[in-house]
Amino acid sequence: MGSLNKILVANRGEIAVRVIRTAKALGFRTVAVYSKVDASALHVQVADQAVCIGAAPVGESYLVAEKLIDAARRTGADAVHPGYGFLSENAEFARGCAEAGITFIGPTAEAIELMGSKRLSKLAMIEAGVHCIPGYQDSDQSDERLISEARRIGFPLMIKASAGGGGRGMRLVWSESEFAENIMTARSEAQTAFGNGEMILERALIEPRHIEIQVFADRQGNAVYLGERDCSIQRRHQKVVEEAPSPFVDQALRQRMGEAAVDAAQACNYIGAGTVEFLVDADQNFYFLEMNTRLQVEHPVTELITGQDLVAWQLKVAAGETLPLRQQEITLTGHAMEVRLYAEDPRNNFMPQTGKVLRWEPPQTKGVRSDAGIREGQPISPHYDPMLAKLISYGGSREEARRRLACAVEDTLLLGVNNNKRFLANILRQETFVTGDATTAFIEKHFGEDPSINAAPPSIRTLGLAAILIYALSGRRNNHSPNLLGWRNGAALPWHYTLLHEGEKYQLTLIEDRRDDRIRYAVEAADGSICLEVLDLDDRQCAYVDNGVRETVNYIYHDDCLYLDAEFGNACFENITHAAADAGDAAGSGSITASMDGAIVDVLVNEGDAVERGQTLVVLEAMKMEHQLKADTAGVIKTIAVQAGDQVRIRQLLVDITIDEVVL
Repeated sequence: MGSLNKILVANRGEIAVRVIRTAKALGFRTVAVYSKVDASALHVQVADQAVCIGAAPVGESYLVAEKLIDAARRTGADAVHPGYGFLSENAEFARGCAEAGITFIGPTAEAIELMGSKRLSKLAMIEAGVHCIPGYQDSDQSDERLISEARRIGFPLMIKASAGGGGRGMRLVWSESEFAENIMTARSEAQTAFGNGEMILERALIEPRHIEIQVFADRQGNAVYLGERDCSIQRRHQKVVEEAPSPFVDQALRQRMGEAAVDAAQACNYIGAGTVEFLVDADQNFYFLEMNTRLQVEHPVTELITGQDLVAWQLKVAAGETLPLRQQEITLTGHAMEVRLYAEDPRNNFMPQTGKVLRWEPPQTKGVRSDAGIREGQPISPHYDPMLAKLISYGGSREEARRRLACAVEDTLLLGVNNNKRFLANILRQETFVTGDATTAFIEKHFGEDPSINAAPPSIRTLGLAAILIYALSGRRNNHSPNLLGWRNGAALPWHYTLLHEGEKYQLTLIEDRRDDRIRYAVEAADGSICLEVLDLDDRQCAYVDNGVRETVNYIYHDDCLYLDAEFGNACFENITHAAADAGDAAGSGSITASMDGAIVDVLVNEGDAVERGQTLVVLEAMKMEHQLKADTAGVIKTIAVQAGDQVRIRQLLVDITIDEVVL
């Protein structure tokens, strides 16, 4: 490994942190790159050196190969690790590194070009005799040809960005009437995310397993597989839970798939880490899906069951060494599971969220690993993928790993930005998942009614805790003492509060009762009441008794808002009791507002147009995904406040509709 000395990590977030830590442990110097909005990010702090490469938009920073290569030159880095996403599967970037005399820690540009394209790799696999899903993958990309091929393939079918990944540029289309709109948005999304709008079509396999094989190859021609990962739990074609080994795969199937994956890698003279993905039906027939020419997000589960550091393997191979193990020396022990913690709101159609990380406390539990790229005080911007961290568990059995991970997710504390932790915990405790019978249809078939993905008002307990904490904290501030628990002189009188939560106002009445050295609070709301006894309170946690059971709740008070680690992970309450009465709603029915911070990709209507309820009006791009904002009523477009290219803030008014009288 002496040929490499300093490694630049051409990425951000948790993968940059993870690569930097292994590189430093092996004695390499490290360089981070960052955009202006990432100046205080964790990956910048843990690296030996860091270089700012531009403004927040990825097209001005993380996707500009010349800036990354220049940063390597300026710092004396002789190798580049691309992580995943961004330029990790960009053949021109790999070529640029080679031309600059910098080692690209990954496969050759030729292998990336072939296997990084769903269209080209599928053609190559068909030629090599690998069984592929029937579809269309030719070069004619005209709308007429695509719709003709869609009719030939039949519905339902999958539209996929040839250069895509992570579910971007991918759509499941059930009927011909939906095809035109979906091909347009998928192509636009792919062009924005990958700079390539080329698409392929495939017959949709309903309820398969998504199984992938980790492969590794060195420059001496050796190649191995390190078992499989089951990635069947998906939402919008993005993986949610990954585990290894798969509860569905037996030793015979593992060997067949592993050997096929190694054959695919050797067919393109592959070097380094790669993943060959398959769809597997109920009869254990497997079909080539794609090959990812990089490290995968879910690589930690393979590391835990093999006892190997795959980043260390990458560095050894890049330095010209042979693979650390031969195939017969690779063993699988125990079971591992991983979930991805996202800044998103599952109860609001999984909309990505922005904000600031006010509290971040990952679990510190035996058998649990946390790979994170965030720290307290860090802003979460709309410019990047919403994944913040990964939680990974290991156990001697699948059930032990599952139990550990479910508790670890529930114990994870992330306040300041909405997140998906309750969604993840509920999946891990759902019966079909517990028994190992989940397929790619799991969420739609078994999870559609779960409370973690359905909007509902906060519980009376959460409302009661919010009122009690705001009351107590205001008392402590007024008395300038950290030891007073909301103490006030005089008799117990009712306190009336108006709290704002997710755009809704809640009227609450609170009465404090201090007797027998106990502090009880009775809280009444429109839909119920509760009595809670507070045992202890500090600036971050409250211990209380509800119905005879001692509980604790974590919180933080910031900028006049209370953030509670409540039933859905992050509940924000603003005390507007003394706020002036609203002059009127800024965006009532017919007022279409931005669902989150982002950029306007397209405006599909003009002022004066008649529109129907559900019609797409504006396309908003945020966190590398396109979101269609639709009319919430029939009517006529009165005003359009934005145009393509505009940056907008969450809840900003975009389009105003004059409502048709007939719908009133």
